[in-house]
Amino acid sequence: MSDTTVPAAGPADAAEVARLEEVARRIRVEVVKAVDHAKAGHLGGPLSAADMLAALYFHVLRIRPGEPAWPDRDRFILSKGHSSIGLYAAMALRGYFPVEELATFDAARSRLQGHPDMTRLPGLDMSSGSLGMGISAGMGMALGARLTGHDVRVYVMLGDGECQEGEVWEAAMAAPRYGLDNLVAIVDHNRLQQYGWPGDGPDGRLPPQVPGELVGKWRAFGWRVLEMDGHDIAEILRVLGEAARGDGRPTVVIAHTVKGKGVSFMEGRYFWHTRAIKPEELAQAMADLGEPVATGEGGPR
Repeated sequence: MSDTTVPAAGPADAAEVARLEEVARRIRVEVVKAVDHAKAGHLGGPLSAADMLAALYFHVLRIRPGEPAWPDRDRFILSKGHSSIGLYAAMALRGYFPVEELATFDAARSRLQGHPDMTRLPGLDMSSGSLGMGISAGMGMALGARLTGHDVRVYVMLGDGECQEGEVWEAAMAAPRYGLDNLVAIVDHNRLQQYGWPGDGPDGRLPPQVPGELVGKWRAFGWRVLEMDGHDIAEILRVLGEAARGDGRPTVVIAHTVKGKGVSFMEGRYFWHTRAIKPEELAQAMADLGEPVATGEGGPR
């Protein structure tokens, strides 16, 4: 059996899947509202990661929002730190801070900076944004947990464009040497990056073929490789459940996603990596996400 094939673990409970799907929808709504309110920020990447963030923060991670420094918590690093607003939305909905605080995103003195800053916001396990660094820190956390006898699992979410960074592969080479099966990397493989790839069409849509073969590369470095549909909640739960059953190797999950998922005119278009939203676009986005637009002083919320 290929190690990219996950043994069937039975269907997820339908009520739990529906609950997490609603959480993911709300994450997307808050992402779009916050970026519109700030008139700046990233959209495509947070939207492609929303289903996975919902599954992680509301089902998979062993965490205590009321005790963010709990030493036996699982760790999560958003290595693709430019997608911070997606993480903030998940954390707010999970109870780390009031949802209303999302309206301060990217403001000068806000705890919710454009890239995660662990010195400002309790609950963040790492400051990130300089791409490539998260997997190295995650490896250190996983090794530290092993050495101190803590039953801690470390999850690191990377972007596929980020996997062009050399530091990713330095960590990928070292982690199997230590048998870090408490380390799980998740690659948000939306097949787009900030400026697309050679051959992209004028409308910014995905080209027929994209360079790189992430499955083969990670396997060559000694990792257990799993794949999943990053927008199918039941499959996400199943695959992450399998990833938690270590086999002596670190695990990487290649999550096949769509950049801008959930908003019709953003899906699969690289120029929505970061872009301000026009009023008519906001109305369409909210309609796509099944959310009415409520306007008032201070902008839509």
